[in-house]
Amino acid sequence: MATAEKKRPRSRSGGGGGGGVEKRPSRKQILGRKKAVEELIRKAVAVKDHLAQFPDFHKYQRNGLLVYLESGHGNQLPLSTRKYIQNLLKVNMEGQYGPEWPSEEKIKRREMVAPEARYIFVRQSSNAITTQNIMKQDSGLEFTHEACNEDRLIGFVHYRFVLEEDVPVVYVYELQMVPSAQGKGLGKFLMELIELIACKSQMGAVMLTVQKANNLAMAFYKKLSDCWLKHFNVTLILQICNIQYFAITSRSTDWA
Repeated sequence: MATAEKKRPRSRSGGGGGGGVEKRPSRKQILGRKKAVEELIRKAVAVKDHLAQFPDFHKYQRNGLLVYLESGHGNQLPLSTRKYIQNLLKVNMEGQYGPEWPSEEKIKRREMVAPEARYIFVRQSSNAITTQNIMKQDSGLEFTHEACNEDRLIGFVHYRFVLEEDVPVVYVYELQMVPSAQGKGLGKFLMELIELIACKSQMGAVMLTVQKANNLAMAFYKKLSDCWLKHFNVTLILQICNIQYFAITSRSTDWA
C-alpha cells in the first residue's frame, strides 16, 4: 500500500530568543492525536451507508448514460456480485499487470471480500438484458451475473478508511467500469462522491495507486487532480507504480 508524504511541523518561536524553533510535541500530545485519528477511522467505518448521506449522487444521467448507485460491504456481497466484480477486474487489469497478474489477482480477491472493504456499485436499468452474457458486448468474455430488479451491474468503486503515515485517508483500491460506460463522465462523478465521503468523514486525503503503464488512467487522474486543485479542499495522492511518485494536488486538513 502507498504511503503519504508527511507535512513538516509548523515552526514556533521559542521563549529564549533563539528565533524560529520547532517544538516537539509531548508524548501526551502524540498519544492524544493518535487516539483522535483512530476515533475518526472508527466512526467512518461504523457508518453503514455513506452513499445515503448524498442523495444527489444516487443517480447519474448524462451523456446518454442512466445509472443508479448503491452501497455494499466486502463481507456481505452475494456470490453473483462477487464473481462479477472479480471478472470485471480481470478483464480491465490483466493486461496492465502482465505476468504478475496471477499472484496479484489472488491478493485482490482477498481484499475485495474483506470486512473493511466498502463499495459503491453502479447499476444500469435494462429490462431487455437477461442474466446471461451481459458483458460479452464489452469484453468478448462470457460470464453470468444475477440481475437485481433487472438492473445490470456495470461498475464499482472499492474503498476503505485507513491510516497512512499517521494521516486518515480514504484509500481507493479499485475504480472499475465496463468499457461502454467509460468516457462519459461517470468516473469523475464517482471520484467526486469519494471526495465528499472523505470530507464528511474528516479524512485528510483521498489516496490511490495507478499503474504507470495505464495511460488512460494516468490521463484521467491528472485531469481530475487539476479539477480538485481548483475546487476541492481535500488532497488527492497518487502512487505511480514502479516510480514511487506522489502527486499532492490540492489542500488538505493539517495533520502535522
